[in-house]
Amino acid sequence: MHPHAPGPVASARLAEIHQLYHLQSHLIDGGRAADWAATFTADGSFTSPTYPAPVTGTPALTAFAERFATDCAAEGVVRRHVVSNVAVTGDDGTGTLRVEAYLQIVATPTGGTPHTERFTTLTDRVVHDGSGWRIAARVVRRDGTPTVPLA
Repeated sequence: MHPHAPGPVASARLAEIHQLYHLQSHLIDGGRAADWAATFTADGSFTSPTYPAPVTGTPALTAFAERFATDCAAEGVVRRHVVSNVAVTGDDGTGTLRVEAYLQIVATPTGGTPHTERFTTLTDRVVHDGSGWRIAARVVRRDGTPTVPLA
């Protein structure tokens, strides 16, 4: 193991993190905007080069996820978020983790063939709020674009 690599993560905590990421995908893909937004902290932020500006706070995150569902329906496309290679890459020891993962957006037009629309890397600050893990800040980087620093 690399001497600067983070130590092993307890398997129960890692399972909780994986569940958070898997649940997020199902919620946004299923049109459950408010539930998806609730996987972020109340002041959580989402920054992605696919969208014009960062989105911050529960009401804005809910509206963002609602627009995602509306746009998919209007375009006649089913989009799926496929998260893989989830890794805890930092732990401050006080309930805040740095988590990185790969995210593919797979689109299937009505009657069409599924295709990968984009391949991205997620870099998140994840916090435990006493009842579970929540995303405090998410930065999405599309392959082939400059890196945006994590807030």
